[in-house]
Amino acid sequence: RACDQLRCTACDFRVSLFNDYVWDQSCDYLFFRNNMPELSKLRAKMIKKKGARAYACQCSWRSINELTDLQTEQQLRWVCGKH
Repeated sequence: RACDQLRCTACDFRVSLFNDYVWDQSCDYLFFRNNMPELSKLRAKMIKKKGARAYACQCSWRSINELTDLQTEQQLRWVCGKH
């Protein structure tokens, strides 16, 4: 089960998640820095993919296709924002 209240301790943004989408490979730091959390702007680089989930804050992003333990990725600073 995934936490839906993730928060990034690096940029202090809430981590947004989008079911059935992945991020385009052309995404970069400036894209998220300039467009978070505006869904209308983010859609430009979202690709529909059933069963996947796209995560992003203002400084990091991930596309997940299968069950993944995000705590093993050292560069991510995402923690539970407490329910």
